[in-house]
Amino acid sequence: MTPNYESWSKGELIARLRELEAKNHPKSTHSPTSKKPFHFSSHPKRKIAIKFCYSGWEYNGLAYQNGPTPLPTVEDVLFKAFVKARLVDETGGLDGCGWEKCGRTDRGVSAAGQVVSLWVRSALPTETSSKSSTKHELRYVSILNRLLPPTIRVLAWSSISPDFSARFNCKHRHYKYFFTSHGLDVSLMQSAANHLVGEHDFRNMCKLDPGKQITNFHRCVMRAQINPLSPESDGDNRVYVFDLVGSAFLYHQVRHIMAVLFLVGTGVEQPSIIPALMNVFHAESDSSTKSPLPLVDRKPEYQMADALPLMLWDCAYADSDVTWQTDGDGTESGTGSELYHQLHSIHQRSLIHTVLDEHFLTAATQYNSPPPQYFPFSQTGLTPHTLPHSTLGREPVLGVPLGAGTYKRSARYIPLLERKRLDHVDVANERWRIGRGSKYSKQKTPDDGTE
Repeated sequence: MTPNYESWSKGELIARLRELEAKNHPKSTHSPTSKKPFHFSSHPKRKIAIKFCYSGWEYNGLAYQNGPTPLPTVEDVLFKAFVKARLVDETGGLDGCGWEKCGRTDRGVSAAGQVVSLWVRSALPTETSSKSSTKHELRYVSILNRLLPPTIRVLAWSSISPDFSARFNCKHRHYKYFFTSHGLDVSLMQSAANHLVGEHDFRNMCKLDPGKQITNFHRCVMRAQINPLSPESDGDNRVYVFDLVGSAFLYHQVRHIMAVLFLVGTGVEQPSIIPALMNVFHAESDSSTKSPLPLVDRKPEYQMADALPLMLWDCAYADSDVTWQTDGDGTESGTGSELYHQLHSIHQRSLIHTVLDEHFLTAATQYNSPPPQYFPFSQTGLTPHTLPHSTLGREPVLGVPLGAGTYKRSARYIPLLERKRLDHVDVANERWRIGRGSKYSKQKTPDDGTE
């Protein structure tokens, strides 16, 4: 006989529900939360390198930080994915798995070819987990990408020798900086960039960090080339890329170089400013013009370029060190195709955003006139001393580009070599040693290949 639940009290109904649940779901003798312990020591390991990309604007830089950060770091998110996949033991941290990165990127800077090397769990017996053994191995790319957010994608992996280092085995690092030609004379920028090639002292084109105690600022640049990416019909909105290739880079070196190139492109500085900033020890002559160069042994104050357009494009290694591979077989269902579709979809959506922004600008120009264009001086025929005043007699405001649509605005431009200088590197390093540095028993190790 079915009970008349309508006449039951609330307490009686709850008791009845609990009784029915107990009958349908009898208690197990085993705890539902108990899991078989996973012992990493009972699994074989191998050393691998992974190549991955990430959207820098989503993260607080690449490097793992001990303290809290406004945004997550790439290394923290990536390491947690390795832990969740049980590829590394969380208790050992980054050091426990021999984690090494090729070069750090700071907040806002992206990468398309960053590399990390580490020891991971393998599906192959230890005696067969050699550099050449990859058949029937764990599908590292697909495993990690299932756990990572879309803003970090593992592209490939390679088996490596036990003594391989993602940082020290790197032959060169290739950065790309994207910009438009709006207000810029790209030919002048290339003339200035030509001076960068070779080994030079870049202390005046990087961020000086006394905590690193760096005394050697010599770095070798192998290539510094500007090339167009969009058709000439785009006019002054034509997109260009600055390719900078070198063995290693100083802290924020690429963004400082780009800021100086923007000054040259507008015309407020000459291409000779590059060799002048690299002349830090004694008076020399410009090799191209034979004119004397000023001694610049202390860095002038200036703002570095924006982080958004900067990308670590590639970290290059000897063919004998790495053999990059994916999990997919190239078919429609393969991992490679799936990864391509993901990134292609993101690219398609970005193109639509660009078109929308372009139409917003077109709509605005129906009612708002664009401001007067002063740059580049090589095309407008102006100089800092011949800029026209407004109809109200006000001095014009110059907007020197910093990249990605950002500008340094001021009514008066002060040439770089006439600006206030920072303390000499030796003075700054010594002040740190007797101050904050005295609190540490060990000095920081310089982190080459950084930006």
